[in-house]
Amino acid sequence: MTDIVDANVSSRINLMRIVLISGIVFVHVPYNPATSPFLGLNGFADWLRVFLGDSLFRIGVPCLSAISGYLLFRKGLADFHYGRTLKTKALTILLPFLLWNGAFLALVYLAQTAGVGLGYLPDVAGATPREMLSLALAAESWPINLPLYFLRDLLLCLVLSPAIAAVVWRYPRASLAMMLAYAVLPVPNLIFLKKSILFGFGFGACVALHRMDVRKLDDRAVSIVLVVLAMSVLLASGLYALGPDYPLWFDSLRSLAAVAGIFGAWALSALLIRTRAGERLSRTAGLSFWIFCGHYPLLIAFWMVFNRVGAVEDYTLFYFAAPPLVLFLLVATNAAVRHVWPGLHAVLTGSRGGLAPKPGVEAGGRTRPTHQNSPYVSQQR
Repeated sequence: MTDIVDANVSSRINLMRIVLISGIVFVHVPYNPATSPFLGLNGFADWLRVFLGDSLFRIGVPCLSAISGYLLFRKGLADFHYGRTLKTKALTILLPFLLWNGAFLALVYLAQTAGVGLGYLPDVAGATPREMLSLALAAESWPINLPLYFLRDLLLCLVLSPAIAAVVWRYPRASLAMMLAYAVLPVPNLIFLKKSILFGFGFGACVALHRMDVRKLDDRAVSIVLVVLAMSVLLASGLYALGPDYPLWFDSLRSLAAVAGIFGAWALSALLIRTRAGERLSRTAGLSFWIFCGHYPLLIAFWMVFNRVGAVEDYTLFYFAAPPLVLFLLVATNAAVRHVWPGLHAVLTGSRGGLAPKPGVEAGGRTRPTHQNSPYVSQQR
C-alpha cells in the first residue's frame, strides 16, 4: 500500500510540474506600454490576461519550490547527504542553467552586435563585466533567460538546505511564520531574487520531515480548488482596478495569495490524476523542464516578429496564440532532441528524460523583476 501511495504522490508531482510550468508560459508573455492590459482597451480579454498572468499562474513558483523541498527530504534527515546532494544538483540544476542561459546570452550578443533585436532585452553587447556576470549567472540580478532565476534561487535553497531542515524540524511553526513574513512583507530580498521560493522550499521540507499526510485533504479537493480559484478571481479584479502600480499592502496580499495557491494546486492534482489526460501528463518527466528552460527565448522571438508585422489592436490575438504555439514547438523539439541526441537531451534536462511510473506502480527509486533598459518587454514575474 505504501508503494502505491508513493507512486500516486510521485505521479501527482510530475503532473503538477507540467501544468504549473505550462501556466508560467502565460506569465512571461511580453508586452509594452501600448499593449498593457491595465489600459482596459480590450475589456474582458484584458482582465483575463491579468487573471492568468498576474493572479492564477503566479502560484507556480512557490508550488514548484515546495515540490523541490519535499522531494529533497522525502526520506528524512537520516538519508540526506549534503555533499552528495550538491554534487547531484550541480549536474541536474546548475549545469542546465549554465547551458540554457549561456546559449541564450551568446545568441543575444550575436544578434545585438549585428543590430538585431536591440531594445527587447538588456544591452548585452555593451554590458560591463559586472552586468555580464549577472546576465550569465544571475549573480546580483535577473539572468538573460529570465525564468531561470528560479533555478538560481533553488540552488541557494539547496546550499542552505541543512539550516532550513534544522529550523523547520525543531521549530516548524515559528520558522515557517518567519519565512512567510519574509515572502509577503515589503522587506529586502537579500540574497534571493524571488522571496517566495524560500518559503515554498521550507514548507515542502517541513511537510516531508514531519511526515505529514499529503493526501489528507484529498476528500475536500473540489472545495479547495474552488476557494483558490475564487481567490484568484477576486485578486485579478483588484489588480485590474488598481494596476499597474499597486499599493504595498496589495502587493503583499498578492504574494500571500500566490503562496496559498500551493494548497489549490495540490488539491487540483488529486482531481486531474484520475483522468486519462492527467495520467498521461504525469509521465512526461523531462518535458516540463524543457518547457521551463526554453519558453522565454521563444516568446521573445515571437514578440520581435509581432512588432514587425502586427499592430497594437492585434495584441490580444498574439497573447492567446503565442503560448500554445510555444508549447507546441517545445513539445516537438523535446521529442526530436530526445530521439536524435539522447545524450544532449539528458544534459539539457538534468537527466529528467525518463518516463514517470504509472499510478499504482512502484516508483523507482512588485517589486517585479524586469529587464532594465527594455522598453518593449513587460514586467516579468
